[in-house]
Amino acid sequence: MPDFAPFAGLRYDPTRLDLAKVIAPPYDVVDPDERSRLVARHSANSIQVELPEPDQRREGDRYEAAAARLAEWIEQGLLIRDPEPVFYAYRMTAPDGATTLGVLGVLGLDDDSQATTLPHEETLPKAKSDRLDLLRATRVNLSPIWGLSLATGLTPLLQTDTAPLGSAVDDDGVVHELWAISDSAVIESVRSTVASAPVVVADGHHRLATAATYFAEDGAGTPGADGILALVVELADDRLSVGPIHRLLDGLPEGLDLVDVFASWFDVARAGDFDERTAGALGESSALALVMPSGCWLLYPKDGTAEAAGSDLWSSMVALVVAELPDHALAFANSWQAAVDAVASEAAQAAVLLPPVSITQIRSWADARRRMPPKSTFFHPKPRTGMVFRSLDPS
Repeated sequence: MPDFAPFAGLRYDPTRLDLAKVIAPPYDVVDPDERSRLVARHSANSIQVELPEPDQRREGDRYEAAAARLAEWIEQGLLIRDPEPVFYAYRMTAPDGATTLGVLGVLGLDDDSQATTLPHEETLPKAKSDRLDLLRATRVNLSPIWGLSLATGLTPLLQTDTAPLGSAVDDDGVVHELWAISDSAVIESVRSTVASAPVVVADGHHRLATAATYFAEDGAGTPGADGILALVVELADDRLSVGPIHRLLDGLPEGLDLVDVFASWFDVARAGDFDERTAGALGESSALALVMPSGCWLLYPKDGTAEAAGSDLWSSMVALVVAELPDHALAFANSWQAAVDAVASEAAQAAVLLPPVSITQIRSWADARRRMPPKSTFFHPKPRTGMVFRSLDPS
């Protein structure tokens, strides 16, 4: 079963820095303009090491620059190491009051742990050398992967009734808070609870694969290489916010009747003209929808569509249609607003709006040891880089 251990975190000194100025979104959603804005907030913003650029003051590549910056921040006292291994309760509270509460610790990379750390969905090809080179240079887990525990009873162990170690509000209005769990009995309870059931990887598949590669090539050379920083959250309806990932289609040949293509697998009903109000109603509905400048349509799977797709997931059934299209460009949007805006601005010819996957479906697929298709789920809010780092070195 999964090995989950406490660690002595490397954190920004709250007496020296405003945490809100140094945390950053996940590296893979930060574009160059946002990176510049984050760096402008504070020269020690975590994006400097999570998404590094070469340092003109020094020789070496951008990965060596990240390692040098970390060493400099530690020497300056901007980063401090906690005195003993602990777990960290991490709560994210969205503006609407929805909360995600989990625990940060070190998820093992040994054979037993990997056998019960289950990929949640298939992943699209992505270069892994970037994260591997960064890990080799810094020997620090800079951001956590996100795991969903199939065990019950984890959340009540995570007490948050004291003042947090750190607190920050991100640009989306989400409050991020961190607490240390240092009581030995509670630490053991957290370890045994997580160890009692598999952990499903919700986010961070590539980082997990990178850490496993580093462990395999490093062997016993680095004591901390046998684990990875992970946020583990109990898989339950009231613990998670799961959204859909919508499909954007572009580059389709002129004259292609996209409604007719979808009609091969779906019953199609026109829902109205294309405007923000109509598209918004579809985006917030529980039905599949096709949005184009020429109008909006509801899509209902025909008998046999789910069987042909191999599952009743919306992403699986939409993939049937996508596979039949002529050469095209496929992109993704995490909100219906972004998807509709892409159509309105002609950045995409069409948007396919998907309903969210349910927690019941996620658990069912995990129990069956099946991976969902790529881009089936969007877990939010996202943990912020910089709340706590985990050094692979023991001291």
